[in-house]
Amino acid sequence: MGRRIVPVPVAFPHGSIYERGAVTEPMATEATFTVPSDQFPLGTVFNQLPGVKIELERVVHSGGVIIPYFWVRGTAVEDIESAFETHPGVKNIKLVDSVADEYLLRVEWVTDYDDVLTTLTETNIVLTEAVGTNQQWTFKIRGENRSSISEFQTRCRELGIPITLTELHALTTIETATEAALTETQQEALVLAYDRGYFESPREVTMEELGQELGITQQAVASRLRRGINHILGNTLSALTPPPR
Repeated sequence: MGRRIVPVPVAFPHGSIYERGAVTEPMATEATFTVPSDQFPLGTVFNQLPGVKIELERVVHSGGVIIPYFWVRGTAVEDIESAFETHPGVKNIKLVDSVADEYLLRVEWVTDYDDVLTTLTETNIVLTEAVGTNQQWTFKIRGENRSSISEFQTRCRELGIPITLTELHALTTIETATEAALTETQQEALVLAYDRGYFESPREVTMEELGQELGITQQAVASRLRRGINHILGNTLSALTPPPR
């Protein structure tokens, strides 16, 4: 039988020191913002393929080039590649992997092209999740404190990037490093997988069944579990004292 871990949200009372801002020590801050689909470079694909959905896997910054990896669902890979051929911010695009009707693509972004990704890099903001549809892009980010998020907003305004902030909250000492590292979708997938016995031996549920319950593909489940476990291990191992040699 599986076990259930229920995350409990923490709400501070009205007028508490957290709400009044009496805590002066800088706190890591998370924010969610949206951008119209046509205002983010990857969103140009929706002009030709309005029915697709894009989920950012990760972003790598190397050698002056920003390289986003992203999953695309709902179309053929040839259509995706052709949709980016003439985009000024795209240096190169390559198919990395595919599962059923999902494609993992790698895009080399030129850094002198001003957009959300380059602005996040300039302001040292961590991108934890990004999902795009033909309506809008939704980004979840994390900064060292509220000022760093404000700096990011200011830079976006200077560049004429129309972002809309929809959520902002500080991570308090009550929240663990692991909770802070996981996105909501990663935590949801991990909790469900644990509850259903996915980590048992032998497994009591398949990844396909988890996907059906979450309403996503098997590949999306694998991606969320992998990224979530990676965050948990990173936070746990970094906190351990190395054994004496």
